[in-house]
Parts: sequence; structure tokens; C-alpha cells
Amino acid sequence: MITAAFSGFFVSLSLIFAIGAQNALVLRQGLRREHVGTVVAICALSDALLIAVGVAGFGAAAEAAPWIGTVMRLAGAAFLFVYGALRFRAAWQGGAALVPTSAPAAPRRQVAMACLLLTWANPHVYLDTLMLIGSVSTRHAPNETAFGVGAVLASLVFFVALGYGARGLAPLLRRATAWVVLEVAMGVLMWTLAAGLVWNA
Repeated sequence: MITAAFSGFFVSLSLIFAIGAQNALVLRQGLRREHVGTVVAICALSDALLIAVGVAGFGAAAEAAPWIGTVMRLAGAAFLFVYGALRFRAAWQGGAALVPTSAPAAPRRQVAMACLLLTWANPHVYLDTLMLIGSVSTRHAPNETAFGVGAVLASLVFFVALGYGARGLAPLLRRATAWVVLEVAMGVLMWTLAAGLVWNA
């Protein structure tokens, strides 16, 4: 159970670390200390809901139609392979520092709506949570719940650290070389997970 929880934590963390508009928004609000709690709560709760649906829904679907598990694990492996290749390409290109864009202060409602849009209108979030985390969780049967709890915890830890620790993290996150190392590490992890899914298919 503990192994499953740790696996869920690191799988989720590796996916969330990918540079994107959502993380840029959290970092920007953290640097400005504006509506940080609102943004962190929206991101973490959204991830928790999607991860729960992914882990529970995938398990239920696999139980109803056993062949779905094999198909989705292979599809997840293919996605992980492509995702890992993209991470290696990003590292080869030199990385991209996570720097927030400059903009005037916005009211809480506007920031919340922007965060909801960046979270729920992003197709990658559904691939990451519903398909990828859901499929990887099956490797830890019957401890899928522990895997999901670890994945949710990783999301919470990341967004709290990024939002409330933004000022301390900013110097590191602005260095492209730090992201090169991170991209390579993510690529290795994604390909390792892909191999594991194929092996267990």
C-alpha cells in the first residue's frame, strides 16, 4: 500500500511539473501574493476530483470489460512514450524557464474564472488524470485507492509549494538549465512507466 501511494505521488508530480499555462498562473499569483489561496484550492481540488474519477472509473470499466484494461494500458504506454519524447526534445532545445507574464492586478472572480478555464479546458488534464493515472493505477491492484491518494497528495503539495513558495522558488524556476535537468528526469520516468505498462499488458 505504501509503495502504491509513493508511486502515485511521483507519477502525479512528474505530470504536474510540466510547464504550462496553469502553472504559470499559479506562479504569477504567488509572486504577486494575490488570491493565492483561491488559485491553489481550484487547482488542487480539480486534480483531486479528476484523479478520483480516473482511478475509480478505470477500475470499474476494467472489471466490467477485462479487455479494456489491456487496451488502455497499451494506449497509456503509447502516450507516455510520446510524452517522454517531448520532454527529451524540450531538454534538447535548452528548456524553457517558467516566468509569469506581467499584467495588472485582477479581481478574485476574474482570476478564479481564468484558473478554472486553464484547468478544465485543457485536454491534457483529462489524458493525464482519467487515462494515464487511471491506467497506471491498475499496476498496483488491489491498492489503487492508495495510489490515487498519493497522486492527489502530490498535486496538493505541488500547488501549495508553487503558490505560497513562489518568491523563494522564482530564482530557480527562472533558470532554463534547471528545467533541462527536470525535463530529462521526467522523460526517463515517463519511458520507464511506459515500459512497465507494456510489460504488464
